[in-house]
Amino acid sequence: MTDLQDEMKRVKASVDDLILTKLLPKKSKVREVDLLYAMMRDYPSRQAKGMRPFLCVTACRAAGGKEEDALLTAACIELFQNWILIHDDIEDGSQLRRGEPSLHVKYDEGLALNTGDALHAKMWEALLGNSDTLGLEKSFAVMREFSHMVNQTTEGQHMELGWVVGKRWDLDEKDYYEMCTRKTSWYTVASPCRLGAIIAGAGSKVLGELKEFGINLGVAFQIQDDALNLVGDTKKFGKAKSDDILEGKRTLILLHLLGVAGQSDRDRVVSIMNKGREAKSEADVSFVLSLIDKYDAVGFARKRATELMKESMVSLRGIRWKGDAEAAEMLSSFARFAVEREW
Repeated sequence: MTDLQDEMKRVKASVDDLILTKLLPKKSKVREVDLLYAMMRDYPSRQAKGMRPFLCVTACRAAGGKEEDALLTAACIELFQNWILIHDDIEDGSQLRRGEPSLHVKYDEGLALNTGDALHAKMWEALLGNSDTLGLEKSFAVMREFSHMVNQTTEGQHMELGWVVGKRWDLDEKDYYEMCTRKTSWYTVASPCRLGAIIAGAGSKVLGELKEFGINLGVAFQIQDDALNLVGDTKKFGKAKSDDILEGKRTLILLHLLGVAGQSDRDRVVSIMNKGREAKSEADVSFVLSLIDKYDAVGFARKRATELMKESMVSLRGIRWKGDAEAAEMLSSFARFAVEREW
């Protein structure tokens, strides 16, 4: 059995090569455009897990398709991931991305925002290339899935940002799961898997089962991401520790804490979380972290992530794959990795 992380690295290398040698421009005689091209290649050149292209390629193989037919789509998923991260870092004020300064910190906020727009346009341009190898019917199906993925992701991001801007705390776990389903599940698991299956010619039943698999696992993945933001190794995780507290994010961890803490502690946490990023002191962050530890809010969230992962596996086991059995097993291995990873 091929090692999961070795396989993820192998697919990522193929996708990176396609992105950096064929899909993204390299040089321009115009100084400012040359800088744009360098900035477009920045995030794609940084070390990353490559989970989404791996899921696309692996689901395609499991459904009976050819890896080479899915590589362009997998590369476009990676382009999508990079341009939304550029925008996300600006919206959240994040200082680090993949262990290096965020693009807007390294260069300029306006330039970084425009770079994200350029990558977005390049993604759609590259997707048109599928018509040469997949034919028009499958190419349009891929485009429709991409459109749905983009819409869901931006809606989920707007929900999360809106909660912070509106200082909303009348939220519960159901609200969090809805936000994560839109913001994370579709572009992290559901659509990458469904795109691979579409390319392989899978029917609606398989696509429906992959939707259920992806939604549950995507939420579990986000919960683990939230946990790693608080207790993970910054060097491994590649993001600044406790950034979610500085950004005021409504995570399952925080919502659970507010549900079990005493009124005075709850009021103080809300007061801290309603402050802007720059107004939060080290003492503020330490206080919130101490309560998270006191009530084992991370342990609660991780237990829920494991439950969601197991629910996702039920959907995955119900799929009657027509292709590579090892690829199908790799999807199961990935589900476990999503909640056990340290990065």
